[in-house]
Amino acid sequence: MGISDRLLGKKNVNGKPHIEAVHPSAALPGGEVRIVGSGLRPIDLRPPRVRFGEVDGAVVISSDDFLVARVPPGASSGPVVVSTNGHASNPHQMNVAVPIAENLHPVTNPALDAEGNIYVTFSGSRGQKVPVAIYKIDTNYNVKPFLSDMMNPTAIVFDRAGQMYVSSRYDGTVYRVAPNGTMSSYAEGMGIATGIAFDREENLYVGDRSGTIFKIARDRQIFVFATLEASVSAYHVAFGPHGDLFVTGPTTSSFDCVYKIDPHGTVSTFYRGLGRPQGFAFDTTGNLYVAASLSGKRGIVKISPEGQASLEVAGPSLVGLAFAPGRSAVLATTSGVHRLSWNIQGLSMLAE
Repeated sequence: MGISDRLLGKKNVNGKPHIEAVHPSAALPGGEVRIVGSGLRPIDLRPPRVRFGEVDGAVVISSDDFLVARVPPGASSGPVVVSTNGHASNPHQMNVAVPIAENLHPVTNPALDAEGNIYVTFSGSRGQKVPVAIYKIDTNYNVKPFLSDMMNPTAIVFDRAGQMYVSSRYDGTVYRVAPNGTMSSYAEGMGIATGIAFDREENLYVGDRSGTIFKIARDRQIFVFATLEASVSAYHVAFGPHGDLFVTGPTTSSFDCVYKIDPHGTVSTFYRGLGRPQGFAFDTTGNLYVAASLSGKRGIVKISPEGQASLEVAGPSLVGLAFAPGRSAVLATTSGVHRLSWNIQGLSMLAE
């Protein structure tokens, strides 16, 4: 028996539960986390009690050395405690994302302007005209209508000057939107236009989910940059720290890819093994964070530059994320937006 085994044995002499780790260490309400330790199941085999701060979570699976619990609505960042046989475990800290806007319909990443305001779509079903297409969430988290007259807004990006661009998967157009909400056509004929991103030279790249990545030069000449397998959902695109374009595009497979396209348009597979990968973003050290499922668990998956994947945030219905000032992240689900204090420095998505 090793030292750690002896220590665990001593911790269980009085039947007191002990938490060694919680994985992942961050979650949205509704996300499932795995709590590892010892003495986590009561002697009478009743489910243990798991509290996230002051709120009880639902126990999905329990055993003596691990349990799976669902983060409840109303939970906030703070201690997780397991109680069994009248004893409470040591507290273990975890971060819980806080909802900041509901009743929306994002289909990819939210976007932040240079002042930290958040923009998010109410995309609607294909061909659906909604009263408000894009909402603005200011730095005090006040939600206000920003843009009305657009069908199926999909992705939002800002150029170096702070000008907003929005793709519409309805009419295949990329629109340029002024700060007062006035919009004009920037590029047409983009197929089922979904993800958009600028490179360092301010060329705009547009993902047509039917199988094409378009490149739009600053003079608005349009080129076919790369071709990929068609997506059932969208192409989500972003540039990595070394100038390569990364793309996710969910297919009918449960073992989808993150693609890397070099500046010459050569496509390679960066990582394979995700379920329905959606929007993503990079941190300053080159780690990629993507809304996807990994080994059947939904959330935000971190993929290192070396291609090592791990689930970092647990949460259902996630479709994208954007890093925000103050080492935080804005997480988008199919119905709303959350803020997570995360201590990760994101790579700026503004054209540089």
